Amino acid sequence: MPKQNQFDVPAEMRALVLDGVGFDHLEVRRVPTPRPGPRQLLARVDAAGICTSLIKLVEQGPNHSMIYGWDTSRWPLILGDEGSVTLVEVGRELQGRYHPGERYAVQPAVEHAPINHLERYRDHGKGIGKVAVGYTLPGHLAEYMLIGEEVLAADCLIPLPKPEPPYAHVAVSEPISCCVSAQEHHVHLVQQPLTQPRQVLRGLRPGGVTVIIGAGAMGRMHVEVGFSYRPRAIIITDLIQERLDLVNSLFGERAKELGIALYAVNAAQTDPKQVVDEVTEARGADDVIVAVGSPKAMQIGLSYVGRHSVLNLFGGLKKGEEVVGFDTNVVHYKEINITGSSGGSAWDMLRTLELTAQGQLNPGNHITRIGDLEHAIEFLDMIKAQQIDGKAVVYPHRRTERILAVRSWSAEDEARYLAEAE
Repeated sequence: MPKQNQFDVPAEMRALVLDGVGFDHLEVRRVPTPRPGPRQLLARVDAAGICTSLIKLVEQGPNHSMIYGWDTSRWPLILGDEGSVTLVEVGRELQGRYHPGERYAVQPAVEHAPINHLERYRDHGKGIGKVAVGYTLPGHLAEYMLIGEEVLAADCLIPLPKPEPPYAHVAVSEPISCCVSAQEHHVHLVQQPLTQPRQVLRGLRPGGVTVIIGAGAMGRMHVEVGFSYRPRAIIITDLIQERLDLVNSLFGERAKELGIALYAVNAAQTDPKQVVDEVTEARGADDVIVAVGSPKAMQIGLSYVGRHSVLNLFGGLKKGEEVVGFDTNVVHYKEINITGSSGGSAWDMLRTLELTAQGQLNPGNHITRIGDLEHAIEFLDMIKAQQIDGKAVVYPHRRTERILAVRSWSAEDEARYLAEAE
């Protein structure tokens, strides 16, 4: 890994490139290293996460909703929506505002119309109000990444708090920020006393009961983010005992320190509804998050809600399964809010980094594989085969043939790992 402020940018770099539709068109290859225009930046990618959503992108290509008809066979894409970067070159018109050596996170969901390459978009980009890093904008799964005008105009280049967190923790802040966003979508109407107007309480109800369906990687992130709202109890359910054991191992002591009762319920052995009724005295939960893409789970989630509660449909459904039947009387008589969220905003990433700096979040809890950029496709194959339960992180500038399976990943782990390559 190059030392800070010593940047010898090569003419070529390695990148994960999609040049068609399907995994046969996905390859780590050498490509020219981009150079920034007057209002652009070039960043070294210090660490990058492997996002499950890449599978959908690879399989759909131009038909993906965030590709907008861009022909990937004519104009290949560099993938990767999760990462940590260090600036190495600053465009002429941005000098003085940005400096080589500065570290940033990048919010990949860019709420801005495309500025560059309009001819590559359907209808020359007409009507497009949102683009994404790692989709039609250059991504993190490369040794260097061009940061274009769209990212800067949408305030998606996020400065890091002090002290600066490890590269891998910054990379994982993006998926965690999706959980922050989801929980920020919870809106409770509070009226006390009843003669006063209702007020809006944003987020999980403090002192309430939260249910999370699904103890996979995103469900576990929801547990850790949920602690920041201080519910009195969190009930997480799954059918796989190993995941529930991991929840207890990672978060059991932290929950006790915060005075939060943590219940990890194996739905194959115990009816979670019975646990919800016991914990809430049959009143139902205040917040229910469905963190799996399952129509049945969404219907079950509705049975856990109490009055004036929130049901969050966090897990997306496959095409053809997206219509789910609900008991509308539950919504009507219990006066609940049903919400959903997809991705986060710049604020959500800032909040994630802030919680991490305060010690309320540990992104290393969610990292289970470490490797080289060359392992990116293998990691995606492992994700498809459900062989990874957690986040995989690659270090593009750290060459290795070996994939590490880890229980967690600390700042000390990263420093030692990178030092071994020097």
